[in-house]
Amino acid sequence: MVTSGSNSSIKKRGCALTKQDFLPEESFQSWGNYAKALSSTKTRLKDRLFARSDDNLELHAMRARSEHEMKKTLNWFDLIWFGIGAVMGAGIFVLTGEAARNDAGPAVVISYLISGTSALLSVLCYTEFSVELPVAGGSFAYLRVELGDFIAYIAAGNILFEYVVAGASVARSWTSYFATLCNHDPNDFRINISSFPAQYGHLDPIAVAVSIAICIGACISMKGSSRFNSVATIIHLVILLFILVAGLTKANPANYESFAPNGIRGILKASAVLFFAYVGFDGVATLGEEIKNPGRDIPIGLIGSMLITITVYCILSGTLCLMQPYSEIDVDAPFTKAFQAAGMNWAKFIVALGALKGMTTVLLANIIGQARYFTHIGRTHMAPPFLAAINERTGTPMNATVIMTIANAVVAFFTSLDVLSNLLSISTLFIFSLVALALLVRRYYVTGETSNSDRNKLIGFLAVIIGSSIATAVYWAVVEGNGWVGYVVTVSIWFLATLGLQLSVKQARKPKMWGVPLLPWLPSACIAANVFIMGSIDKPSFVRFILWTLVLLLYYLFVPLHASYDAARETERTANALNIEAGVAQ
Repeated sequence: MVTSGSNSSIKKRGCALTKQDFLPEESFQSWGNYAKALSSTKTRLKDRLFARSDDNLELHAMRARSEHEMKKTLNWFDLIWFGIGAVMGAGIFVLTGEAARNDAGPAVVISYLISGTSALLSVLCYTEFSVELPVAGGSFAYLRVELGDFIAYIAAGNILFEYVVAGASVARSWTSYFATLCNHDPNDFRINISSFPAQYGHLDPIAVAVSIAICIGACISMKGSSRFNSVATIIHLVILLFILVAGLTKANPANYESFAPNGIRGILKASAVLFFAYVGFDGVATLGEEIKNPGRDIPIGLIGSMLITITVYCILSGTLCLMQPYSEIDVDAPFTKAFQAAGMNWAKFIVALGALKGMTTVLLANIIGQARYFTHIGRTHMAPPFLAAINERTGTPMNATVIMTIANAVVAFFTSLDVLSNLLSISTLFIFSLVALALLVRRYYVTGETSNSDRNKLIGFLAVIIGSSIATAVYWAVVEGNGWVGYVVTVSIWFLATLGLQLSVKQARKPKMWGVPLLPWLPSACIAANVFIMGSIDKPSFVRFILWTLVLLLYYLFVPLHASYDAARETERTANALNIEAGVAQ
């Protein structure tokens, strides 16, 4: 168990926080120490750039830094409802209209199936890691083990960015749908300040209140949060079933005559948009420490919830296109307007209630996932270590939950939805791609066991897989029309690289309990699919992603690099001391 310097920073000190809670490491104990640390930045960066954690460290030493254990209260049933609750929010009520009317037409059903299959590939990668490493860090921990500290830090910054933006976006959407239920314009329930810029001048106190209420529940009890989520999600599915049955009573098969008006390109373009209706499942992976039987419960929960979500999305989108010709579907409120056009104006309240229920469970899953990510990041000292504390009585990461709720609430209070929605996509796809890449590294490379020849071949094949995936995405984004020759070239290169990896590189590790089937094809396809979807994202989103990553890198050089370096040295000293004690005892 890691002691000095690691646990001391998160012990209780009444109600006040001190400098030791934020920067307890040796490098920050004096200005002289900090100057010395900065002068060693190059050496430390080289050390952290190639430093990889290991399973045992993440499962034991890192968790010990939280002093108390999270309570193991969840099973596969809880995880299925958490998975559905985390994913199935307002996306189906918003994204379907845009995808059907502008791109796919009634073939939006196929688009949902394609994007769902792509998301399922990522789910499979997450599932293997979650079973092998059932820790609160989720993808952050997986990347620390396989791709190293530095990559994990960059991913962690984007993970938290993704969660804050998603949480704030959903909280503001909650206000909008609540206003619909009350027959009001959303801005009627906001504080409108004309002197502020238009995108920041509609202050949203309801979004803040909802975030705080969910935070309180998440802090008090994980099992209680799970029960609330299960009940709310079941009610949500009942409402969706009502929408389905009511919608089918107004179905007109003639609306399917022009099934794919924009051909395969329209279907694929819509699938790129609809992919984000499936985002959120990664938060379920952060519940690893609270699951009774990870080897059984995680695969059932993660994969089962995604299969249910894909099925529901496909059926609902197909129903919408049966109710109205695709050219008449409203982009902003497709189901509400479809019911109004069918003479069922009252049904808009059912739709709004369903969206509210869905967004409530998404917010709950969001804050739970954020807090557990931040807890594990705090354990590594890449974030203030007081965030790693687990409350002894509740068994929940209370500090991290409160801090992340404050961040969500501040962003939700000031920022409009159109600003938030454009910030989310790249971070999500970037992290999913890294996890799939890390899984291939995990299976084909073990330090000290994999030969230099196999290691070099692995690097080469992975570089070609990534390069050909990027080439396909760029070709898609740049070339209009058929242009099938380019796809034949890039996809063939991807295929040959994946085949070469399968045939010429020996697997170095087998999963202990549950593994992704069809290796290396499924993780390789996951990388290709995520990168391809990136090709449909607007340029400003890439610019914001690059700028945010540069900010993360700058901050890393001044604080997390030195904090995590000191924490790693402390861990090594403790491990050496324990080994010496064990040797003396023998």
